[in-house]
Amino acid sequence: MQSDFFKDKKVAIVCDWLTNQGGAEHVVYTLHTMFPDAPIYTSIYTPEKMPQFLSAQIHTSFIQKFPFSKKKHQLFLNFMPLAFEEFDLNRFDIVLSSCHSCAKGVITRPETVHICYCHTPMRYLWDESQAYIRSSPFPGIFKWWYIPHSIKKLRLWDRLAADRVDYYIANSRHVAQRIKKYYERESTVIYPPVETSLFSVSSNRQDYFLAVGRLIRYKRFDLIVETFNRLGLPLKVVGEGPSYKELKQIARSNIEFLGYVSDEEKAKLYAEAQAFIFPQVEDFGITPVESMASGLPVIALGQGGALETVLDKKTGILFDEQTVESLTGAVETFQKTKFSPAKIREHATQFDTANFKKSMYEYIESSYNAWQVTMTTL
Repeated sequence: MQSDFFKDKKVAIVCDWLTNQGGAEHVVYTLHTMFPDAPIYTSIYTPEKMPQFLSAQIHTSFIQKFPFSKKKHQLFLNFMPLAFEEFDLNRFDIVLSSCHSCAKGVITRPETVHICYCHTPMRYLWDESQAYIRSSPFPGIFKWWYIPHSIKKLRLWDRLAADRVDYYIANSRHVAQRIKKYYERESTVIYPPVETSLFSVSSNRQDYFLAVGRLIRYKRFDLIVETFNRLGLPLKVVGEGPSYKELKQIARSNIEFLGYVSDEEKAKLYAEAQAFIFPQVEDFGITPVESMASGLPVIALGQGGALETVLDKKTGILFDEQTVESLTGAVETFQKTKFSPAKIREHATQFDTANFKKSMYEYIESSYNAWQVTMTTL
């Protein structure tokens, strides 16, 4: 519950873009429920894709008017720094940015405290820049000159913009390490909100395994499909994305692609599956926590955020490498291991939205007070 401290404080929320549903967007929505009167500033907004924000006061940048911006925001990354720097936030006491791209680059007055909830420093500027260039669909001069040149300029801007933040919150210890490495800043870890109340344990377990997410390359659905092609075990895949057709073509008859499903159907699929498959590296990873909130064990790559959410042999199985052999071994280990659905769900509740809100209210209040002390001693 919000304390009286916030009654006379003017709060603004800033985020990179609101074009599709995802974990970062859920954080922004939760902040909106915490501060319903706070306006939201973002580069691009697609109302039809984000109905939960229809009652919010949303301010968009000039990029909103660009052709194709709502579907291909990546094309306009070079314009993002200017877009956020142009927002006028002078009337606010507290600015909360939810950032994995350029939102932290807003400019605030000295008296304003700027707290950034950082999902990750931009991967395509830092640790994955070369992979981003190689995988780019653009031809010749764009791929080998324009994109590298743009990345270099954006990297310089990103490092400068990082210093505009007064306090950092990281969404995991994994991200806190990256903030320290690339921005040379300390951060406090507050895990993202998960609506664990939407999920429950079922006694009606079926024989299928489950994978959920956007079907894009880095999430390694190709590895899941290849592994279950070999194992021949039933697998249901929930999600849409650019890899959908390719994955469906290589999948055998034991693998079923469900595409988009409702939240209610997704909860039912979690509750009745054998185990959840999670072979990618994520900074946190919402879906494994949703799985565990359903009492469902997670078979996850032992890297990134999964190391902080999945307990090996207790709430799931961790495997070492993104290979068919390693994932196959993890599935076989899972089949020999007994799990307690009730204990798995109990573990997941620590990531509930209520805990996120409580931690955020306390952190924002203490940070604001600390900043005011700092300003009076200068």
